[in-house]
Amino acid sequence: MYKAHPLPVDGHDTLGILITNLGTPDAPTPEALKPYLHQFLSDPRVVEPPPAPWQWQLILRTMILPKRSKSSAEAYASVWEESGSPLLTISQRQLDKLKTALEPILPGKVAFALGMRYGNPSIASALDQLRRAGVTRLVVLPLYPQYAGATTGSTFDAIADALKTWRWVPELRFINHYHDHLGYLDALAASIREYQAEHGQPDKLIFSYHGIPQRYHDQGDPYLHQCLATTDAVRQRLGLEKDQVMTTFQSRFGKEAWIKPYTDETLKALPDQGIKHVQVLCPGFSADCLETIEEIDEENREYFMEAGGKRYGYIPALNDRDDHIAALADIIQTHLGHWAKRPN
Repeated sequence: MYKAHPLPVDGHDTLGILITNLGTPDAPTPEALKPYLHQFLSDPRVVEPPPAPWQWQLILRTMILPKRSKSSAEAYASVWEESGSPLLTISQRQLDKLKTALEPILPGKVAFALGMRYGNPSIASALDQLRRAGVTRLVVLPLYPQYAGATTGSTFDAIADALKTWRWVPELRFINHYHDHLGYLDALAASIREYQAEHGQPDKLIFSYHGIPQRYHDQGDPYLHQCLATTDAVRQRLGLEKDQVMTTFQSRFGKEAWIKPYTDETLKALPDQGIKHVQVLCPGFSADCLETIEEIDEENREYFMEAGGKRYGYIPALNDRDDHIAALADIIQTHLGHWAKRPN
C-alpha cells in the first residue's frame, strides 16, 4: 500500500538531503548484535549469490549468529563510548555540520536526515522523516568514497525499497562514489601531513581499505580500481614515491579469496623486510568505527609489533574535520545542479 505524501509547503519544493553509512548495533551486547548481524548477513549484496533462503536462514540462526554475535559484542564493547557507538555519534556530528554549512547557501526549504543501512536509525525511517517534511527533491550521499556493490549498491536497494511505497516519489539524485573528488583527496593528504608533523615519517605509509571477495571484482565491481586511484592521488599530493606507500585490504571473512594484499598478513610480514615503522590510514571509512578502532588501531597494531615492528601509527578517519565537511558539502552541491540555484 502506498503512503500518503504531504503537498509542498507554501507551494515550494522542499529539498531533502540524506546521508547514510553502514550502521551499528544498538548496544555492544549479544542480544543487540543478533538482529543487526541477521539483517547484515541476510542482504543478498553481502552474501552473493544468496544461498537458498531457507537453508541460509537455518545456517544463520543455528550456527553463525550464536557464535558471531558473542565475539562481535566483545569487539564492540572495546570501542563503545559513553555517548554510544563511535560510528553513529560521528555520523550525527557530520550531519549537524553539513546542515550548518549548507542551510545558508541553499534555496528554499531544506530537510536533513541520517540513515543507516543496517540497524538504527534505518534508511526507511530517515526517508519517512523526509517524507513528512514534504520533500519533493532528494539527494542521497552514502558515505562510501569508493563504490562497491555490497555497500553503495546495497544502499541504493534500501532507498528503492522504501521509495516504492511512496505515493509521490521525489526526484532523486544518488551519489555513488567520490573517490576522486579533489576536496576529499586534499583532506586525506592534510590529515596525513598533520599526523606526520607530530609523529614523523614512517618507513611505509599503508592505505588500508575494506576488502571485497575477489569474485566480486572479477564480475565487474569497480571498487579495487577506485581504491588504487585514491591511494595514488593522495601519494602524489604528498610528493611520495610509489615504493613509499602500499594499498592493502582488511576485514575479510569466510573462506573464499578476497582482493589482496591482506592488511593483517602484510603487517605481519613487513618487519622481516626491514620495515619497522608504519603508519596506517583507512580512506574508505568516512568515520572511525569498529573496523578502524578495534581492527586497525588495536588488533593489527599487535600483529605488527609482535612480528618485530618498532613503531605503529594509526591516522584517524576524516570524521567531522572541517575540510572533510567542506568536501562533502561541495559533493552535494555539485550533484544538486540547478536545484541549488536561487530563483531570480
